[in-house]
Amino acid sequence: MEVCYQLPVLPLDRPVPKHVLSRRGAISFSSSSSLFGAPDPRQLSQRRGAISYDSSDQTALYIRMLGDVRVRSQVGFEPEQRSPHPYLCIDFRTLHARLGCGATSDSSAPERRVQRLLSFQRYLHSSRLLRGIPQQIPLHILDEDYTGQARCMLDKVGNWNFDIFLFDRLTNGNSLITLTFHLLNQYGLVELFQLDMVKLWRFLVMVQEDYHSDNPYHNAVHAADVTQAMYCYLREPMLAKSLTSYDILLGLLAAATHDLDHPGVNQPFLIKTHHYLATLYQNTSVLENHHWKSAVGLLRETGLFSHLPAEDSLNLERELGSLILATDISRQNDYLSRFRLHLDQANLCLSNASHRHFILQMALKCADICNPCRPWELSKQWSEKVTEEFFQQGDIEKKHRLEVSPLCDRRSNTVGNIQIGFMTYVAEPLFAEWARFSDTGLSQTMLGHMGLNKASWDGLQQGQASASEDSEEGQTSKNGDTAAAAAGETSSKEIPQGSRVS
Repeated sequence: MEVCYQLPVLPLDRPVPKHVLSRRGAISFSSSSSLFGAPDPRQLSQRRGAISYDSSDQTALYIRMLGDVRVRSQVGFEPEQRSPHPYLCIDFRTLHARLGCGATSDSSAPERRVQRLLSFQRYLHSSRLLRGIPQQIPLHILDEDYTGQARCMLDKVGNWNFDIFLFDRLTNGNSLITLTFHLLNQYGLVELFQLDMVKLWRFLVMVQEDYHSDNPYHNAVHAADVTQAMYCYLREPMLAKSLTSYDILLGLLAAATHDLDHPGVNQPFLIKTHHYLATLYQNTSVLENHHWKSAVGLLRETGLFSHLPAEDSLNLERELGSLILATDISRQNDYLSRFRLHLDQANLCLSNASHRHFILQMALKCADICNPCRPWELSKQWSEKVTEEFFQQGDIEKKHRLEVSPLCDRRSNTVGNIQIGFMTYVAEPLFAEWARFSDTGLSQTMLGHMGLNKASWDGLQQGQASASEDSEEGQTSKNGDTAAAAAGETSSKEIPQGSRVS
């Protein structure tokens, strides 16, 4: 351990063997001086070590940084193409197609080409390639400290203060994959439904890939945050003792895919620009229908439930769509009125499958808009992100001379007034009814956070208003002083003229 803090210095007259420079990985140790010129260095060159240390000589320590281009050029390395996850670079459909056609390779039938339906995100990537723009794949290097911290966070995934932004950084931008896979395993759903691990992992990778990372709000981190909130609701006593494993599977999948392939603009924008999705879904729940159909497309493409009977698979897809369609904010009052009526009549029976499904819909609606109920440090970040996405849409509308949608004009709206209005008219009524249904510590915590956050935004609004008034008064006072000085100068010039006239 002493070597870690007092690194030996390599003598300048000692050449570094190429087989040492070509090592890659973490740490390699040598117990003899054969490290510096063994007759057969092939075994040594296969070691994976960013650090090579000779314990017998104790005079040399070789350190090769992965990003050192000069070392790469010396040993003939080609730049490594890295991506956030290795499965993103594998075309599984082509692989399976070739494997399937291998038995009939001698026949004259041509090999069937398998093509994927392009989402917004995939189309963007493919169009960049067609235009000759190389895809930027950053070099991600995470050590065990990061993955260890991510595992520690997963131990507290049921905590309402869970910091999804930190978790996303610790997982190298793979928060949605890591979180959803962990929750499915924690509930034992992978084994219970006999899900193929490769198909499941591929499905989750494709889901995360189809979220637009350039959206300030509707991206994979938001989907991971909603999935974590959904897990918190599933653990509530009223639901935990009533929901079946099938209900839990459906709820987690719906949370992970509820905004899949979101374009970063709202439904009115798609309608007034005559987008093909608005025509396809007849201007009704346009985005939600697209999220649902995109999720179904990935389920079928990966064959995640292909081992189930066809009728069961179709029922799962329909119920998944029913959950995702419930997140349409334009139908908020319909669901809220129905929920309030059930609570007033006290006729919710969670042994009834249809009632359990309705509670899942309400839970997903709460999870989708739970940002005002998070602690201020998290809620403020989400508020700024969603407002920036609104303003970006307004900028596009102005650029193309379209009518600017409500809340999308950055000149006439602020983060504070948008959030206060959203809490007052949308979030507070929904979470008040949820607290009636599930009167637990979590429900009271959410309502408490929302009250504090609303007060914080109100305070910021008043501070900004007073600051603007002070600046206006200062400007008015300055203008008044300037006018008075000008008037004084004018009168002093007019007096001699008057005296000469008299």
